[in-house]
Amino acid sequence: MKGKKFDSIIFDMDGTLWDAVDSYRQVWLQTFKDLGLEGTVTRQQLIECMGQTIDTIYNRLVNDDRHRKEFLKQLEYNEMYMMPYLGGVLYPGAREWIPQLAQQYKLFMVSNCGSDGLHNFLRFTELTPYFLDTLTYYQTKLQKDGNIDLLRQCYNLQAPIYVGDTEGDCASAHLAGIPMMHAEWGFGTAQNADYRASSIEHLARFFLS
Repeated sequence: MKGKKFDSIIFDMDGTLWDAVDSYRQVWLQTFKDLGLEGTVTRQQLIECMGQTIDTIYNRLVNDDRHRKEFLKQLEYNEMYMMPYLGGVLYPGAREWIPQLAQQYKLFMVSNCGSDGLHNFLRFTELTPYFLDTLTYYQTKLQKDGNIDLLRQCYNLQAPIYVGDTEGDCASAHLAGIPMMHAEWGFGTAQNADYRASSIEHLARFFLS
């Protein structure tokens, strides 16, 4: 089945377009240090949290109500100022194929990342011109399925598809009533995905065929 049946592609960010886990780890470690708290976090722990909201991640990694408000505020501050220069690593093919996809499809991003996460990604990678809009949990207080549905309504999308790398991404897409393509190069699995791509080039050739 060819990609022409779709009119738009909604991308997840982490584990789909780039890997910024090592940078996120630095942000978390700096936050522990700033607040004088004993704590650490590993790359694997963060990978296992990808796609979840920050409240859920905090509960998994810290789970201390005494410092919740202060910690999350400092974490957001550190992410805002550290991520623009730490950035992440684009997956192979993203820089080459995203501009080509944007010539034929409306491109969007939906993520549960931090408040400025998607903007940091777009600025760092210089891919801003190719995406019509982005939405995060922080902007709308909606889960991914709600933000997907919001984009459908705002842009009158008739046949969107969501591209992500986890089972949660798949569930969100299906809750929003749209199909999901699993980015197999990412962090997680998605047994119920409607489509699969082994690389960004594979994904692009599917949609451009």
